[in-house]
Amino acid sequence: MAAPEEQMAALSVGDGAPPAEGGKPKKEKKPKQPKPDKPKQGEGKNEKKKETKLGLTAKKDGDFGEWFSQVVVESEMISYYDVSGCYILRPYSFAIWDEIKNWFDARIKELGVQNAYFPLFITEDVLMTEKEHVEGFAPEVAWVTRSGSSELERPIAIRPTSETVMYPYYAQWIRSHRDLPLRLNQWTNVVRWEFKHPTPFIRSREFLWQEGHTCFATKEEADTEVYQILDLYRRVYEELLAVPVMKGVKSSKEKFAGALYTTTVEAFIPQNGRGIQGATSHCLGQNFSK
Repeated sequence: MAAPEEQMAALSVGDGAPPAEGGKPKKEKKPKQPKPDKPKQGEGKNEKKKETKLGLTAKKDGDFGEWFSQVVVESEMISYYDVSGCYILRPYSFAIWDEIKNWFDARIKELGVQNAYFPLFITEDVLMTEKEHVEGFAPEVAWVTRSGSSELERPIAIRPTSETVMYPYYAQWIRSHRDLPLRLNQWTNVVRWEFKHPTPFIRSREFLWQEGHTCFATKEEADTEVYQILDLYRRVYEELLAVPVMKGVKSSKEKFAGALYTTTVEAFIPQNGRGIQGATSHCLGQNFSK
């Protein structure tokens, strides 16, 4: 958005007027001396310079990253926080999240999904039970090692995702085929710490999300739900956010750590020619149930 230029038109008036026809010239009046301007209130004091909201200084086609940062700040979507990679979601952005949450929650409940909540913390022993899964997330796991001035006897991980938190309890709850299917979802936050170049709404150290974890008697049932959920994700982007996306399957190198396969919706950024991953839906096979 370009800042509007201010224009000022000056109206000039002559000092004297010509004499009326057939008359004597009028005595010229001495021009009045202009009075000195009174100082405005607060002038001369150390006042903070007034800020304006005339527009953005970066151009979308010139510096896309800076333009994006200015858009999300000037539109009052976020404020930057003093911990790198963490952001304050202001009311405008949180209202959008509420709309997404309400829309998506209603549709997964139509599929028989129920909401639950699992703890934020994971013990080191539990996290390490899934070796392949942990290796995929190891660089991003944040650890709590101290309480006050005392070192903890065992470090506690802050969840980067909740498979290792949830599935040990699924094993307790599912005793036979009569307990299937089990469909649970949680709306929560996760923390993924070690990475470079955090970007608001794209990659941050703490973010809000939903994660659904379901169990079925057959792979066919699981496959069906993977694609049902993927299509709901597509609708969130296209119907709620007006962002076109493409559905697809991730390569074996890009799939979720420990998954049998990963499906995804991805968008395209024309300014830099890059694709960007949106939501993902995974089939975990029997990796965690075993």
